[in-house]
Amino acid sequence: MKITQDIKYIGVNDHEVDLFEGQYVVPNGMSYNSYVIMDEKIAVMDTVDARFTHEWLDNLQNAIGDRTPDYLVVQHMEPDHSANILNFVKAYPKAKIISSTKAFAMMKNFFSTDFADRQVVVGEGDTVSLGKHNLVFVAAPMVHWPEVIVTYDSTDKVLFSADGFGKFGALDVNEEWACEARRYYFGIVGKYGMQVQNLLKKAAGLEINQICPLHGPVLSENLGYYLDLYKTWSSYQSESEGIVIAYTSVYGNTKRAVLQLAQKLKANGCPKVVVNDLARCDMAEAVEDAFHYNKIVLATTTYNADIFPFMREFINHLTERNFSNKTVAFIENGSWAPLAAKVMRGMLDKCNGITFADTSVRILSALSEESSAQLDALTAELCQEYLARQDETANKNDLSALNNIGYGLYVVTCNDGKKDNGLIVNTVSQVTSTPSRVAVTINKENYSHHIIKQTGIMNVNCLTTSAPFEVFEKFGFTSGRVVNKFEDCKPLRSDNGLIFLPRHINSFLSLKVEQYVDMDTHGMFICSVTEARVISNDETMTYGYYHAFVKPKPDQGKKGFVCKICGYVHEDSVLPEDFICPLCKHGAIDFEPLG
Repeated sequence: MKITQDIKYIGVNDHEVDLFEGQYVVPNGMSYNSYVIMDEKIAVMDTVDARFTHEWLDNLQNAIGDRTPDYLVVQHMEPDHSANILNFVKAYPKAKIISSTKAFAMMKNFFSTDFADRQVVVGEGDTVSLGKHNLVFVAAPMVHWPEVIVTYDSTDKVLFSADGFGKFGALDVNEEWACEARRYYFGIVGKYGMQVQNLLKKAAGLEINQICPLHGPVLSENLGYYLDLYKTWSSYQSESEGIVIAYTSVYGNTKRAVLQLAQKLKANGCPKVVVNDLARCDMAEAVEDAFHYNKIVLATTTYNADIFPFMREFINHLTERNFSNKTVAFIENGSWAPLAAKVMRGMLDKCNGITFADTSVRILSALSEESSAQLDALTAELCQEYLARQDETANKNDLSALNNIGYGLYVVTCNDGKKDNGLIVNTVSQVTSTPSRVAVTINKENYSHHIIKQTGIMNVNCLTTSAPFEVFEKFGFTSGRVVNKFEDCKPLRSDNGLIFLPRHINSFLSLKVEQYVDMDTHGMFICSVTEARVISNDETMTYGYYHAFVKPKPDQGKKGFVCKICGYVHEDSVLPEDFICPLCKHGAIDFEPLG
């Protein structure tokens, strides 16, 4: 299989494996990928599992013909990729081995030799020329072993990504990429989100046409889709809206409660309900679901003054993978001294960004009138935002939405007649209560200011502390005149026809402009409220919270000035008085020295 004119695939498919790494069910097998770059010098990218030695060497020989390899590049030392290093050396005794210092140390553990006479040690930024092709090496420690390097072919613009962007499943099976890639990522790489983020930052500086992982298909189209998924997964943000119910049940009573809750959630607008019986399902699938969706209900029995073993195992899987940024609710069952909710909450207390539901359901052996009422209350709490988004069930005159206005950060949405637009503002205030009047101040340079002056309407979306930095990048650092900020968004619309955000808000206000005040560089729109919805009770994103916890911290090793608004770094000893931030368009007054 040709990847490019000079790069060929020489990997193998494995349909004999039942459990990958001894624990992950792989009904569609696995691929062990290897590649060869044909140039003045020939480089082989990694080997394959020990059970496929001859098939792999045959593939290599068929690809290179009468020539011999000059290099074997070892990016990762797990045996499913490195097992045939010694066999390669025996077959091609003149070839050199390119790898990291840590990898050569591991080779000695695996093969009783570190191949000292043929080592080419590489690290961050090192290069090796094959002739026309130039290989650039990027350190990727703990993605997901400490020795890992990835390789960038700057000629064909191909990234050899080691285990990154891999998936379960052999290449001769046609299946959706995301599902098995997600299960693979959270099962194997999930603990190392920060290290993956660091690698993604390095990759952002490369022009990449194709990604060649060590498992799964070569990615050559719509690379932004795969990169965005990895960005979401590695930052522990939820990929989709929905509620996972993970449960164990001894005699069926907890299961009956779970099935009732699932029906109630669906009936009250939950977009996706996933139910996992932890004693019977694939545990890796359940873990994948827990990270995929934004809410989870854990339901189990008290067992030996603790919780049922399958639930304890499941929560351990979550916490060791840095489970974060979720809403969590509990259902506990016990005949005489229920403790399950307390134990489960204790196990999750150290997780970051967890919001625990106010309602817990306590079952004393079997559902009663009281515990059934608790199920109804939990449904109402978990579905509040879903009901508020739907026109049929929303309270569109909930003026308590005004209570969420503070010195916070908001997305103002509008429409120019052709497309939707939005921008970040931090100057929204209630000016009168009878009648309700809200003032919104917007910089005149922003395209939204121009639109709202023409149309006289806008929506103010009150952001919550769950909003990731990507929200501020999208709405704060680009112009809606040249960028469609809602290109990948499934729109939700209020009665005035404008978008309100589907995620990361606790309320929104639809406003009609009643008066305009010219404030030199800015314009103030004084508006009446035509619609007000409370979506959730989540905490509003304040300006201080954004700066403390959301905005990326500048690299302290750099010298220069950092924008206090968006974090852009101007690397120079002098900041001109008329300097304008290229990202958020704020002036020099909003910059401060680094360090």
